Amino acid sequence: MVAAGVLISGTGSNLKAIIDRVAAGQLDCTIRVVISNRREAGGLAHAEAAGIPTRVIDHKAFAARDDFDRAVVDALRAAGVELVVLAGFDRLITTTFLEAFPLRIMNIHPALLPAFKGLHAQRQAAEYGVKIAGATVHFVDEHTDHGPIIVQGAVAVRPDDDEDEVRARILAVEHEIYPRAIQLFAEGRLEVDGRRVRVRGPDQGLPPPLIHW
Repeated sequence: MVAAGVLISGTGSNLKAIIDRVAAGQLDCTIRVVISNRREAGGLAHAEAAGIPTRVIDHKAFAARDDFDRAVVDALRAAGVELVVLAGFDRLITTTFLEAFPLRIMNIHPALLPAFKGLHAQRQAAEYGVKIAGATVHFVDEHTDHGPIIVQGAVAVRPDDDEDEVRARILAVEHEIYPRAIQLFAEGRLEVDGRRVRVRGPDQGLPPPLIHW
């Protein structure tokens, strides 16, 4: 069982997917705290409905980014968090944060990294005309959307798909692969070797690339 802290800034759909898996007994995780840098974040309601403690730490109240990260780290440590899960968290992570939780910070990005890093990845995919898009769960490092890749899931992109259709299809995959990555961590099966993340033990639990039509 891994003790997780989830950081959000928005609606928290991935948070809700994780909460649902925990409630169903399908994820060996206890969420100790949900922290948002935005008081209006809709995802806080998901945590409160599940009886999970919440904190709002407004980044605008801090003069320096490191000071904000230090406050978040203190809150996570106070809650006994082992794994930090970024679920739609819109702040860049500093070295202060990375050193506090080395290889224990996960992020999900709505693209098949290293393609379409940064903002509006779904729009980038739709406009580029790719045939396959998807989502990536990775460990966070000092670069944006760059750390070692844990799990990826793919979706087909039709020629007439717009950004919203691509986003909806990718989101369905995000809700599958993020809990899976957390479960692998909880089982102690992830081994990081440079940029490669190897899964110890049998791989029967890992899905093939997901194609959602």
